[in-house]
Amino acid sequence: MIHYLIVDDEPIAHRIIENYCENLPYLKKKGNCFNAFEAMQFLNENTVDLLFLDINMPKLSGFEFLKTLSNSPKIIVTTAYKEYALEGYELNIVDYLLKPFSFERFIKAVNKVIDIPGNKKQMPSSYLIENEANVASFFLSSDKKHHQIHFEDLLFIEAYGHYSKVYLKNEMILVHQKISDFEEQLPKGDFIRTHKSFIVSRSKIKHIEGNRVVIEQHTIPIGQTYKMNISKLF
Repeated sequence: MIHYLIVDDEPIAHRIIENYCENLPYLKKKGNCFNAFEAMQFLNENTVDLLFLDINMPKLSGFEFLKTLSNSPKIIVTTAYKEYALEGYELNIVDYLLKPFSFERFIKAVNKVIDIPGNKKQMPSSYLIENEANVASFFLSSDKKHHQIHFEDLLFIEAYGHYSKVYLKNEMILVHQKISDFEEQLPKGDFIRTHKSFIVSRSKIKHIEGNRVVIEQHTIPIGQTYKMNISKLF
């Protein structure tokens, strides 16, 4: 778990970051500060792993505040001013986010914190989100990319050792995640375990024949243990 603190004089900036962080289960908010002096007092009494820091704040700027810290947490700068980027990197910040920034760009910045050598905090290979249209989807981390997968595009998932193959309408993505993790995350009524190595989308089943489920051009076996799951469909 990565504990974070937001330091920004704009309340709306706090809400945006909080909303993004709520979609990432490995991030947990430790506090909110609206100027550098509040942040100084907070850090004197608490420990955090990550600081989302604005630059242009009254009385004491974000970078002036940063220079006062003897043992700084990891810093992600969030600002509307691109001209301070060089100074930020000279202060060893992790990333520099220009407002307004997207969720995908936000994830990329947080991922840099996780990938820092010696940082043992791990980010899961997938995590569920609810998008603005309230349609559930999830992100998959594969090959240093974050793929947003909408449930409506997901055909089935196949276990592949310590990995899983995620089959979509037009592609297959290999992720370092066990199929049991997907079984816990996916909506129970929409996805069915048909075999120890397969989870299928109920709505994508073309037909069921004997001990096989057919989805588009794919044939998926039905394991003896999981026949009850299939019988509930009828």
